[in-house]
Amino acid sequence: RFRYSDRIASCIDEHLQRNNKLGAKTEDSSSTKKCPRIRIRVGDIRSFHSALATALFAFPLQHLRALEMAAQEVANDHLADSKMQQQLSIKVALVGPLLASPSSPRDLISNLLGRLVCVEGVATKVSSAKPKLVKSVHYCEATKRHSDRIYVDATDAHLGLHEIDKEGRELFDRFINITTAVYPTKDSNNNPLSTEFGLSEYKDHQTITLQEMPERAPMGQLPRSVDLIFEGDLVDKVKAGDRIQIVGVYRAITPGGNVQTTSAVFRTVILVNHVQIVGHASSNLSFTKDDVSEIKALSKRSDILSLLGRSVAPSIHGHDKIKQSLALQLLSGVERNLANGTHLRGDINILMVGDPSTAKSQLLRAAMQLAPLSISTSGKGSSGVGLTAAVTSDPDTRERRLEAGAMVLADRGLVCIDEFDKMSEADRVSIHEVMEQQTVTIAKAGIHATLNARCSVLAAANPVYGQYDRRRRPQENIGLPDSLLSRFDLLFVVLDQLDPSVDRRIASHVLRGHRYRRPGMGLGPELPGSLLYNNDSDDESDTEDDAPEILRRPKKTNVWLRSNQHPFTHNNHSSILIAEEDEDDEAGEPTDDVLSQEFLRKYLHFAKSRMEPVLTDEAREAIASRYAEMRSRQDERTLPVTARSLETIIRLASAHAKARLSPTVDADPDVSVAMGILGFALYHEQTGTSTSSTTTTKRERDEIGIITVPSAQKARTLDDDAVVEDLVEDEEEFLVDSNGALGKVKRQIWEALTKKDGQIELSELGLVDGAIKEKALEELENEQRIYRSGGTLFQI
Repeated sequence: RFRYSDRIASCIDEHLQRNNKLGAKTEDSSSTKKCPRIRIRVGDIRSFHSALATALFAFPLQHLRALEMAAQEVANDHLADSKMQQQLSIKVALVGPLLASPSSPRDLISNLLGRLVCVEGVATKVSSAKPKLVKSVHYCEATKRHSDRIYVDATDAHLGLHEIDKEGRELFDRFINITTAVYPTKDSNNNPLSTEFGLSEYKDHQTITLQEMPERAPMGQLPRSVDLIFEGDLVDKVKAGDRIQIVGVYRAITPGGNVQTTSAVFRTVILVNHVQIVGHASSNLSFTKDDVSEIKALSKRSDILSLLGRSVAPSIHGHDKIKQSLALQLLSGVERNLANGTHLRGDINILMVGDPSTAKSQLLRAAMQLAPLSISTSGKGSSGVGLTAAVTSDPDTRERRLEAGAMVLADRGLVCIDEFDKMSEADRVSIHEVMEQQTVTIAKAGIHATLNARCSVLAAANPVYGQYDRRRRPQENIGLPDSLLSRFDLLFVVLDQLDPSVDRRIASHVLRGHRYRRPGMGLGPELPGSLLYNNDSDDESDTEDDAPEILRRPKKTNVWLRSNQHPFTHNNHSSILIAEEDEDDEAGEPTDDVLSQEFLRKYLHFAKSRMEPVLTDEAREAIASRYAEMRSRQDERTLPVTARSLETIIRLASAHAKARLSPTVDADPDVSVAMGILGFALYHEQTGTSTSSTTTTKRERDEIGIITVPSAQKARTLDDDAVVEDLVEDEEEFLVDSNGALGKVKRQIWEALTKKDGQIELSELGLVDGAIKEKALEELENEQRIYRSGGTLFQI
């Protein structure tokens, strides 16, 4: 039914072929790992026999040994050489989450001891791989005989099981116990013994500390961690900072030998059976067909960056350019790995310097909430090794281990550093390499290693004199060396303006945020009896019918959220809001809405992970000419204009192209928008708190059909018709060009998606498992015909 006999035969053939290629390199450690590992899905066992799967979860070690013995019998039938049968030892790896979702180190409790668990986390401490003695062989010169001794410690997978005779039958009166660690030097007659190291058996052993993912740890609590034991072919597959998902047996380690203890608390570890590297871009976001349609419709808006900027921290007044820059930072540019080994980073680094009480820290918090992976640190409470990596000593074995820092743990994520000016000079120098090369090089205590730290840096700092002194040059106020400032793509100087009209707008904005709001009502003030944006209520009332047409949204999706930038206009509350309408909305028009935080995270993740735009010839010419202009204005700068500024323009333009879901970076609008933001950061010292100048009026919105419900429905209908026509043309071309086995599988996938209205689970495809299915999915993704989110496929 599941054809595991063929899989075992294929696994053995691949293993033998790999070893034959390494025949000339017998000194390589990988060629000596005679341990092919066959993967068995937990779902297959559950569908075959549910009681067997339950017993496997409860008593995993016994069933794993039985599975390995059965796989060994199948392998022996496949292998004709008896010598090869003795050398090859088949291992079984259980694949797939055991429950609905993987557990966390925080979920490991006493009830799970001795059971099979599936845990996700970040590898923080990784020890070096060491050989562990399994069986020692000794030779006695006096008697001319060989003797051997088998060693079993507390981390052995067969500890506590019944012994097995030569015929594979269990001996129910004998158990495998921990052996003493005393190495034999004499036999029973006191004759000296010499060790035959070539005949002795060893296995690789490695210890890794798995820590809870930072974004999943509860607020105010330390992340939990658990030790993992890797043995055999599983060693050296994980490095510090990797996000992994493991399947193993949770066990309490008892001290062996004659060690006495007065405590009833023992060390707990997980004996790893299977390890899988989890993608860094993975998140808990789940996309539906409506989400993908809304994302594609919004990407056609000409003011998409302005909309994304308003949606970032809508509770903060003003700072439009900074918010737009944060949106571009979360989208990031395109990372390039050239053929000669050069790495060009695509992450955008931003520094904000300004007066106190200008919402710098709040902007950092807003960016942290939107980023799928983010780590927050403080300049005074972090050191250089805490940000990069450290070499520590294992308290048990006293060997050196590499421990990942904050920037390594935030690989493919965002690092927020508050109070950046409070860091010492030595600690700031340690992050120079991370911000440009995006690697951490360690050469300490005999350990030489290079770790990936491909993260964006968002930092906030105060001026040297507490407040920004307008009489001094920007370099004197910032107080940071040019070598560090040049690594920041954007530097914003945020000032506290002494303007009565600006102060009144800020006060009105803050007071509106403090009005009573029910849970789920968003950022707008509470309207008594209103059901606006209340998706949980199915009742219709007169209040909803009397509400302005601009405020009514389809209840099937939670895309929009009422902005707190301007007040609500309601007929029952006009007396409360008359004074604010005159100042905030001189034309008497309702303001634009903003995207909800959940949908904004989906939009940013979709655009960042799906699009890799390339530069056009017009964009290259525009970037070269603008860069030459910036170099000629270096006397007015706040950032040093170097070759890194040229890469900044490319990154910002690529990020804006991602926001438009465009496959190319165009001179207009991508390069123009990038130069506008970079010019604002370079030559405008006072960012102020003015509102965005790109907001459209209600009449313009009605004409382009974006905000009001009838126009929005019309726009979506037109967009959907255009998308359907494009899909029909692409489908015809796609079906004609595809041929062969790969084309047949691609057509089957496409037809299955079409029958399921563009959305299908991978398990429902009904195709044979194999490399050709995965190759077909990869080609369809590269052709931007499908989108894969977890175990679900979407037709684009």
